[in-house]
Amino acid sequence: MPEVRIILSGSWVALMLTYLLGDVLRIFAGDFTAGEIDGRQATQWMWLGAAVVMLIPIVMVVLTLTLSYPAIRWVSIVVAILLVIFNLFGLPYPSAYDNFLIFFGFVFNALIVWYAWRWV
Repeated sequence: MPEVRIILSGSWVALMLTYLLGDVLRIFAGDFTAGEIDGRQATQWMWLGAAVVMLIPIVMVVLTLTLSYPAIRWVSIVVAILLVIFNLFGLPYPSAYDNFLIFFGFVFNALIVWYAWRWV
């Protein structure tokens, strides 16, 4: 079986790509208005917040491969749970594809928690 670090890192990549796929589909489906977030004119702080949220899985890929064992185990569990809580506030999403993708985002987060929890 592959090392847990590789599984966790791959799971973070899958989560990141799921989020990005949702954004791409939102643009192509016409569910996105340039310069707006949730129907409001976006400020630079709102864009910064979106960038921070989207950067979390990317940073977690690197941390999973570089941070020492006991620390990355707990960081993975906490961050995955926080992302689930963050995404729960958006439910239900307006489009079927968004709800479908967020379901898989929850699955990837659950896998991250599961593998990190069982890592000994």
